[in-house]
Amino acid sequence: MNASDVPTHEVADLVSRWWFAYDEGDFAALAALLAPDAHFTCRTDTGDSPFEEFVRCDVRGAEAVMAWNTDHRLNSPYPLRHNGTNVHVTGRDGGGTRFASYIFVTKVVSGVPANLSSGTVTGAVAPHGGRPVFQALSVVLDTMDSLDHLPEDRSTAFPHSRPAARENA
Repeated sequence: MNASDVPTHEVADLVSRWWFAYDEGDFAALAALLAPDAHFTCRTDTGDSPFEEFVRCDVRGAEAVMAWNTDHRLNSPYPLRHNGTNVHVTGRDGGGTRFASYIFVTKVVSGVPANLSSGTVTGAVAPHGGRPVFQALSVVLDTMDSLDHLPEDRSTAFPHSRPAARENA
């Protein structure tokens, strides 16, 4: 492991802290998790959902990332719960540690948690100022109907979801 690698448990902790701070609207805590030159994208898998304009973004720099996330959060329901699961390292390239995970999002309707969305999250984490921060974060929300089975050629809509050789994690 070199100096820019982040241990897997720290990557998982960072992802968890991101979603908790986002859900609670703790924008100062959220901003502290970003590298100054962070890159954030969000979209749906089909690119043509009825709410595409609300979720689509491609912004660079911590200030722009925070501006979009603050506006998006303030215009979303509360309580809102993003449950990040299956966080795992997908690579280490000397410039940081890449990861992938799922999210499952709920809100409350008539006093009962209700499914709102699900998707995949990928990104890159690197040390900055003595702590791990996001260099990149990409959210792709599920909107296409599920297929009857996994395609025979194992192709999916997301190349990062294909199994890869496990690197030293």
